[in-house]
Amino acid sequence: MKERRFPPGWNEERVRRVLDHYERQSEEEAVAEDEAAYDQDGQSMVEIPCELVPKVRDLIAQHQPQK
Repeated sequence: MKERRFPPGWNEERVRRVLDHYERQSEEEAVAEDEAAYDQDGQSMVEIPCELVPKVRDLIAQHQPQK
């Protein structure tokens, strides 16, 4: 059996809580959550070609927010 690995700050309990949240969520709640993501200050939603996703993720990972 393969050993489970989680990102820093994550463990099996946290994964189960997230899964439980989304499994119990109604369709209306899911739509409201998705729409709220577009209204966050300081963030933008951008459509990009799929082949650029890895490069954009790398850029985001390197970004240091200004304090």
